[in-house]
Amino acid sequence: MSQTLPKVAVWKFASCDGCQLTLLDCEDELLAVAGAVDFAHFLEAASTSVGGPYDLSIVEGSVTTADDAERIRQIRAQSKVLISIGACATAGGVQALRNFADVEEYISVVYAEPEYIKTLATSTPMSEHVQVDFELRGCPINKAQLLHVVSSYLLGRPPRLPSSSVCVECKRRGTTCVTVAHGTPCLGPVTHAGCGAICPAFDRGCYGCYGPADTINATAFVQLLRSAPMSDGAITRVFHTFNADAPGFREVGSP
Repeated sequence: MSQTLPKVAVWKFASCDGCQLTLLDCEDELLAVAGAVDFAHFLEAASTSVGGPYDLSIVEGSVTTADDAERIRQIRAQSKVLISIGACATAGGVQALRNFADVEEYISVVYAEPEYIKTLATSTPMSEHVQVDFELRGCPINKAQLLHVVSSYLLGRPPRLPSSSVCVECKRRGTTCVTVAHGTPCLGPVTHAGCGAICPAFDRGCYGCYGPADTINATAFVQLLRSAPMSDGAITRVFHTFNADAPGFREVGSP
């Protein structure tokens, strides 16, 4: 008797597709995954789609419309396990900058016929609408971490990912601290590890792509930035990027 493979679905909401492309970029590793699962829905890779229920759903993007909100509820109802991947799905993404402004004003400025635009006033992560079993941070995500998370759930075990900050990754790489050496503003002390500390390795400050670390002292960190010196406006702009509305960054970056 042939074994039934686990059904996996990959879904896109408001996003740039970068996290789905990270999955495709796994190349040789993806072939092994594809042999172990049935990709029932993955429009980035195939035009065919098979209905649920699904053993595992991977969701990229944020909820920005009423249709999005209804669709994620339907997906959740059909999915045994749901994983949200990337800054958009876990924190609202760059588009969550609308949460700090008047979206109707934005629409009137950007679109010639704003009456045809149907959108919510906010861009929100999946966890604000449905139960999410695991969140994978990053903009984009780390492909090794994605493979680990997917394989862990398929094997029935919880994923184990580092909860340290980017500063720990800098130490492991032997990278000189750009703040100490050059006075360069860097979000490494308050940002979740996962990227491999790419930016500091090229003498650039961390941009916070992976969102806030599990435990951060935001008040002390802001005082450090002010002593750089940085103005409050500059500090707000530093936090208003990929994870502007993530808890921990939201409070610091609010005007």
